[in-house]
Amino acid sequence: MDDRGERRAGRRWDAWLVAGAVGVAGLPALHSAVPNGVGRLGSLLETFLPWLGVAVPLLGCLAVLGRSAAGLLACLVPVAVWLWMFGGLWFSSPPESYDLTVVQHNVADDNADPSGTARALLATRAGLVAVQELTPAARPEYEDVLGASHPYRAVHGTVGLWSAWPLSDVRPVDVRPEGFPKSWRRALRATVSAPGGEVAVYVVHLPSVRLGPTGFASTARDESAALLGARIADDPADRLLVVGDLNGTVQDRGLGPLTSRLHAPPSGFAFSWPASLPVARIDQVLGRGVAVTKVSALDATGSDHRPVLGRVLLR
Repeated sequence: MDDRGERRAGRRWDAWLVAGAVGVAGLPALHSAVPNGVGRLGSLLETFLPWLGVAVPLLGCLAVLGRSAAGLLACLVPVAVWLWMFGGLWFSSPPESYDLTVVQHNVADDNADPSGTARALLATRAGLVAVQELTPAARPEYEDVLGASHPYRAVHGTVGLWSAWPLSDVRPVDVRPEGFPKSWRRALRATVSAPGGEVAVYVVHLPSVRLGPTGFASTARDESAALLGARIADDPADRLLVVGDLNGTVQDRGLGPLTSRLHAPPSGFAFSWPASLPVARIDQVLGRGVAVTKVSALDATGSDHRPVLGRVLLR
């Protein structure tokens, strides 16, 4: 190839790299513009949104291998976008002070070691312990381990709350999507008399989502999230927490009717699922009238989820 041919090939390579960098920057920045009408593609993208940043070092390597200065400079654009969107989760320093901690865990209904999982939750020393997929067979194990330190409990269906402080106004919350049986009971509300004042706590487990040939199946989950969002909008409590397995990230627009009414912690990625190699945080600690200052993912238990620990500052 002569010099002119090499220059043309170099310019084409530069153009491809620059286009790739713009695409990698534009997709997270404009994720809300990705349509959700076909296969829930928008929700699927938003589930793994931070991982789009993995494409940046790949583009950088291609630019180095191709000796493309333009490609390297273009990589700065998606880096800037990623830092703008997620840098706070990585670099921010939450306040050291907090009023209570809550550990949230989908303990898995096929967990072969519920007692060991309960001991792991107890070891966090959290004042509130919220669980999902609690089976009748496993419930005595959690009661035995948590009962002494957390004598107050509320259980409805497969969700439960153990508290170090008294509970009142305990009630089930019906967030069943259309067509689901009455035996589907996966949400409760209780008022916790914490040292800093009363806090309404919702423990929830929204319907599962599936990825299949038709796309991201989240219709039932989205319907349940909308029902829960409406309940929270009507709740008169000044201070409120929602903890649970929402089967979605806070960026997922399908959860918007719920998450738009709540505040997410400003620090910590805390990927919780799957436990063996976590890629998304679908276990959430969200607040209204309180500040969830930090959420951290803990070591794996016998579940396919990892527990997450939230620090809460009462306002």
